Amino acid sequence: MLILLAFIIVFHITSAALLFIATIDSAWWVGSDFYTDIWHHCFNGTNCTALDATFPEYEAMQAIQATMILSTLLCCVAFFIFILQLFRLKQGERFVLTSIVQLLSCLCVMIAVSIYTDQHEEFHKGHYFLSMKDGHFGYSYVLAWIAFAFTLLSGIMYLILRKRK
Repeated sequence: MLILLAFIIVFHITSAALLFIATIDSAWWVGSDFYTDIWHHCFNGTNCTALDATFPEYEAMQAIQATMILSTLLCCVAFFIFILQLFRLKQGERFVLTSIVQLLSCLCVMIAVSIYTDQHEEFHKGHYFLSMKDGHFGYSYVLAWIAFAFTLLSGIMYLILRKRK
């Protein structure tokens, strides 16, 4: 049982780390001379500009930012709830609250990445982004989708898991 518990804790911490990296790092859309994320875009590695109201589809980008932050926070909260429930629940009870919070984190990251996937062509229009159409999705975008799968799996594991001896 201790091995299963250690696996679940490592899996949850890995999910949180993936969410932190995907939210913070600058590789959602990359090309040969630029990279961009949900916070700013950079050309030639040094010329970085924060996304502001002049950015095309700025409201959609704000929704992505908010849901990625919320998913990261919910994942961390779910971990603390799990630790509390680990010592407070009677044996045989399920970690339902932990599962609900983790599944909400999963939903938030899915919403963020789905919006980005749907709107990425709109994000790269306009006078800023003439050369950005030749890019491709970066590793932070991929990590966000992997974090979605990890949070979904851990949310289901918490729902199934019973506290045993």
